[in-house]
Amino acid sequence: MRKKDLALEVIRRLKEAYPDSDCTLDYTEAWKLLISVRLAAQCTDERVNKIVPLLYEKFPDVNALADAPVEEIEAIVHPCGLGKSKARDISACMKQLRDKYNGQVPDDFDALLSLPGVGRKSANLIMGDVFGKPAIVTDTHCIRLCNRIGLVDGIKEPKKVEMALWKIIPPEEGNDFCHRLVDHGRAVCTARTTPYCEICCLNDICKKKI
Repeated sequence: MRKKDLALEVIRRLKEAYPDSDCTLDYTEAWKLLISVRLAAQCTDERVNKIVPLLYEKFPDVNALADAPVEEIEAIVHPCGLGKSKARDISACMKQLRDKYNGQVPDDFDALLSLPGVGRKSANLIMGDVFGKPAIVTDTHCIRLCNRIGLVDGIKEPKKVEMALWKIIPPEEGNDFCHRLVDHGRAVCTARTTPYCEICCLNDICKKKI
């Protein structure tokens, strides 16, 4: 089976298995998703979702965070790990949103990449979830599963995986496909235990490169 055909079949089956997959970070505004995805680095989404309400209670908008002392941001986000660097990035990012974009998150990929603390994964997540544009979020689940399934061959670098997937994933499917990979990676094709191949909806088409 060609990679493009395999990709289409994987997409079809994951749609059936996880029809309601969505971003697992809680947010109501674009700038809040920017903050949450930065905090989620080397931290669980569940923990981030518990911490951000405390941050927004004290600093309720972009301007408040832009004006906030970095030390006060760090004191709140510290439980997410890497508190110092994350607080510094959040502060700088909010300042740039305030000063350059009138407090709004830009809907341009390159503009997003220019924001402090925003990499390709974060930019793609914003483009897909907030603006409904084509996006491929190559997080750890995406990279692990795409290699195991055989959609990519031994590629571990996020950008290279993303570029390979753009060639075989229909643009309109990319964002939801990546959310479904997260759900499948947590429930079935796990990282820290032996994958549950016997109950996997992809069992008969997966390359099983474990």
